[in-house]
Amino acid sequence: MTKQRKTSKSVASAASKVLKDKRTSKDSKRAAGSALSQAAPKKKK
Repeated sequence: MTKQRKTSKSVASAASKVLKDKRTSKDSKRAAGSALSQAAPKKKK
């Protein structure tokens, strides 16, 4: 079985900022979206 890797909380936060910034390129946004899609889901309280 393969080991699944998750995006860290700090990387997910940085990726979110990239997606919100209107000055970033499409390639940057594509990479940020990929990082966010691999982030662990937030735990419900």
